[in-house]
Amino acid sequence: MASYKNGTLYVGHTGDLKRRVWEHKQGLDKFTHEHAVKILVYYEFFDNFTDAMQREKQLKKWRREWKIALIKKNNPDWRDLYEELV
Repeated sequence: MASYKNGTLYVGHTGDLKRRVWEHKQGLDKFTHEHAVKILVYYEFFDNFTDAMQREKQLKKWRREWKIALIKKNNPDWRDLYEELV
């Protein structure tokens, strides 16, 4: 998730992506509320929770520019992908 194009980034995992993004958009998460992180710009689905958690840990170790490159590759306009989910 991002605050705006090239803005603050948030990486996380969840078992219910639609619900979790809605919570971020409502400002129910402290970090995303404080940093106005409300745009779903990238997501991946996994078959199990362990794989999702490992990917989150991997991405959190990435340099910021690597994360931005991943987003730009898959979503060059930084569109809010939440609408695809609902």
